[in-house]
Amino acid sequence: MQFPNRNIVEMLRKQYPAGTRVELVEMDDCQAPPIGTKGTVKGVDDTGSIMVRWDNGSSLNVVYGADLCRKIEV
Repeated sequence: MQFPNRNIVEMLRKQYPAGTRVELVEMDDCQAPPIGTKGTVKGVDDTGSIMVRWDNGSSLNVVYGADLCRKIEV
């Protein structure tokens, strides 16, 4: 897997600042929260992964290029 370049990481950080509410759309992990689980963004790491505190207690990251989440309005 190839990591995103710095420009993409910065774009993700602007799009998903800490505190943003998201909903899981797709995650390729056997321990993933159920699709539709909501959570709060803690930040975006240097690999472009969105770090989320899921409402169900999980803390799996949304991996850039593999998983999907969408912003939701509160």
